[in-house]
Amino acid sequence: MAWYKEWFGTRYYKLLYGHRDEQDARAWVDVIVQRGALEPGMQLLDLGCGRGRHARLFAEHGLQVTGIDLSSASIDDARSEGPGVEFHVHDMRKPFARERFDAVVCLFTSLGYSEDRAHDQQAMENAALALVPGGLLVLDLLNGALVREGLVEEECQRSGSVFFTIRRCVEGNDIVKRISVSEGGEQQQFMERVHAWTRPEVCTMVEATGLRIESVTEGPEPLPFDDARSPRIVVWARKPSPAGAEPDQRP
Repeated sequence: MAWYKEWFGTRYYKLLYGHRDEQDARAWVDVIVQRGALEPGMQLLDLGCGRGRHARLFAEHGLQVTGIDLSSASIDDARSEGPGVEFHVHDMRKPFARERFDAVVCLFTSLGYSEDRAHDQQAMENAALALVPGGLLVLDLLNGALVREGLVEEECQRSGSVFFTIRRCVEGNDIVKRISVSEGGEQQQFMERVHAWTRPEVCTMVEATGLRIESVTEGPEPLPFDDARSPRIVVWARKPSPAGAEPDQRP
């Protein structure tokens, strides 16, 4: 079983990353809505939505939000906490919609989980397919160079009766995190493996879909991306209108 199919659906994942609070998510959402000129009633697709913390906040802005994720456990949580948002269990590597959404977001490094970059390219092709002409893509991935430089090789965390030992290393072009979970005298082992993204390969992947990149920032503050400083690679891109069509009038 792929590591992400096993790990994301566990209660331990939720415990370990419970510090990702609403304030952090709201910072991302507010910037995307403002910078992307998204208006109430527009359709937004959240790729790899997890438990829906961003999707719920986009809905508060009056957007018609759909969230998809591979983890059925995450989608169950999202549905219980995000009424008014449409959630589906779906693999983003498979097409979901054609020219339906005004915006597609893929936040918090939801690509790069397999060793085959063709899987990520297919997900981006499907994201572009789902956008209406003039629609916005926001893709947020880790800056692999900065993660490599500041890698913490081992740390421990506790959440109630659960004790986590986390060991990190670089294997090829991936950042690998091995997570040992101790609870009630029993131990379980999990893993995360994420591609160490670089700006050139992210931009190449997006441009290969036919989308036009408007800017690359470090997010959630939309500051210009800097390879040596920025923790995130955030690509803002638009789907061009067909030749001969009326130009997009949105700001």
